Amino acid sequence: MSHVIEMLNIRKEFPGIVANDNITLQVEKSEIHAILGENGAGKSTLMSILFGLYHADRGTIKVRGQEVHIASPNDATDLGIGMVHQHFQLVQTFTVTENIILGKEGGFVLDRKSAARKIKALSEQYGLRVNPDSVIEDITVGMQQRVEILKMLYRDAEILIFDEPTAVLTPQEIEELMQIMRNMVKEGKSVILITHKLDEIKAVADRCTIIRRGKMVGVVDVASTSQAKMASMMVGRPVNFKVVKEDMEAGKPVLEVKDLHVLNIKKTPAVKNFSLQVRAGEIVGIAGVDGNGQSELVEAITGLRPIVSGSIYINGADISQASIRERNESGVGHIPEDRQKRGLVMAASLSSNMVIKEYYREPFSKHGILHQDTIDKHAQEICDAFDVRSGEGIFSHAGKLSGGNQQKAIVGREMALEPDLIIAVQPTRGLDVGAIEYIHKRLVEHRDKGKAVLLVSFELDEIFNLSDRIAVMNSGELVDVVETKRTNEEEVGLMMAGVRNKEAAL
Repeated sequence: MSHVIEMLNIRKEFPGIVANDNITLQVEKSEIHAILGENGAGKSTLMSILFGLYHADRGTIKVRGQEVHIASPNDATDLGIGMVHQHFQLVQTFTVTENIILGKEGGFVLDRKSAARKIKALSEQYGLRVNPDSVIEDITVGMQQRVEILKMLYRDAEILIFDEPTAVLTPQEIEELMQIMRNMVKEGKSVILITHKLDEIKAVADRCTIIRRGKMVGVVDVASTSQAKMASMMVGRPVNFKVVKEDMEAGKPVLEVKDLHVLNIKKTPAVKNFSLQVRAGEIVGIAGVDGNGQSELVEAITGLRPIVSGSIYINGADISQASIRERNESGVGHIPEDRQKRGLVMAASLSSNMVIKEYYREPFSKHGILHQDTIDKHAQEICDAFDVRSGEGIFSHAGKLSGGNQQKAIVGREMALEPDLIIAVQPTRGLDVGAIEYIHKRLVEHRDKGKAVLLVSFELDEIFNLSDRIAVMNSGELVDVVETKRTNEEEVGLMMAGVRNKEAAL
């Protein structure tokens, strides 16, 4: 057994938290080795130590059997270690080639042509299909990730670390990424995959190291270990993958969208002639391939995007031209698609973020003076209820939290407002199975209180698990609305491609 990476008895502390507590990781040559753990379990910290972004307080690192000291990412790169980060580090206005050679230009003359040739050859070798001349802002998120992969390959990385690589990908892009990883292993490279998606681990990984609350729980052979077993090792208890949901009689309409037309950022139609009702005591899921108008629809309802024509009503009141604050006060809660851009103020404390929608009113302030003790108590209650973990508790800057903990903080804040309508866009993106189970339960509880939920998700199993009715979008239009228990994933898949139920029956 030849280990290309050995991290032995690694310990790393931050103020108030032990992120890695005596963890050992051993990765073999030409294997895909998954690291599984809850949000905040210490996975990314461990890999940041391997890549030289953090330094361990204790422990030993060996690369190809030799003990090494990795003081910076440059040291890691020299050792053949590359890392594809969860949030890409690309210059949007540069080409693919310019981004890949940035920091490795060499000499006084910048030879873009030979660099582009090398990039094209690597792209073909690993099945990446990237155009070296494309500008980053013009290509998809999935393609941007491939540029990050090429950056590592261009620097001759033999060990590639992927940090939550599928969080922003479509199902097809995920399958293609899995194949890219397999191609890398065939070429003799080793892959470390940080994830909490059990189906992806089963699909692609050879072995899996499981971490819980900073401690190593065990290493398993993926092929012979069930998802349920790995899930219980990860969270310390059995996990229920099926949402428990009683039938419920829906009440009056809370949200009504009538004949809505919305333009996208390029001023072309994104939502066309769209009408939908979401009633009290029901969850309506919007199914569709990413980029078919879901984002623009949500932005129109929440006030982030102007409408061209049509109307939006909350509890019978027209909010089509209302301000965002007025919409919030009318009973609209919003779990946004992009937690960092729309959900949190990264430079502000967790405590401040938890009252960002209601800081101006009692009990959080009076006559313009903030009541900090009340704000802190409210924030602590949310963090306790939703298991939001951070080094300095509610005083941590939101930007210092892991992606999953940022997501739990947003969901907790919106739920605490008890809105009549909660619009949940990808509410479990980046969450581990235990947190997903909890968020699903809370959304169903919200519906059971007689509230309305509009769920937008690109995960069909999440749509089917949670929704009472499913509205299918294609090219900005409503294809059909169906009752979940009277349809199946195949029918909805056809509708997502623009085929209506009646057409499928012909």
